[in-house]
Amino acid sequence: MIYSKIKRVIDIMLSLIGLVLLTPVFIILIIGIKLDSSGPILFKQKRVGKNKRHFNILKFRTMRIDTPKDTPTHLLVNPDQYITRMGRFLRKTSLDELPQIFNIIAGQMSIIGPRPALWNQYDLIEERDKYHANDVLPGLTGWAQINGRDELPIDVKARLDGEYIDQFSFKMDLRCFFGTIVSVIKSDGVVEGGTGRKEQNEHKTKESV
Repeated sequence: MIYSKIKRVIDIMLSLIGLVLLTPVFIILIIGIKLDSSGPILFKQKRVGKNKRHFNILKFRTMRIDTPKDTPTHLLVNPDQYITRMGRFLRKTSLDELPQIFNIIAGQMSIIGPRPALWNQYDLIEERDKYHANDVLPGLTGWAQINGRDELPIDVKARLDGEYIDQFSFKMDLRCFFGTIVSVIKSDGVVEGGTGRKEQNEHKTKESV
């Protein structure tokens, strides 16, 4: 598809521009993270990319280093005990996602697309297969993220990812891009505990946005 090639060029150009413009923000956030708690600046997590190939997604660390591994925040019983003070700010503003600019430049992600599932989130991966949503690059943000984010059950999230695939176009990406700006300002769909479970899900897998 022609737009797929154009989209990749747009991703690289915007990411490089963003990296330059946001360098002062990166520096301030790095200092804040180091002053707030011990541990690395970045958090790496294995995710599912295009054609279900695994890659390590990058985020600014928002939780203590003793947080249970590969367990997304909204599935923890008491997530507040693990989130750092700086982490609360980063999550509320979605600034913890900024390092994914490097994932985009590396060709592992796109600016717009289905959010990459955790490697062990088997139910979401299976649901996305029904809509061919695992066949494209995952995104920094996407259609599901501006239509519920953490609040969405897995089957609904997968269906929305399928809607994105069906309407794959520059116009759809623009809707997701500007919709994300509105969602971030309003902090829509950000839930820090007890959501994201598919009812009666025998797998009890982990989900993250």
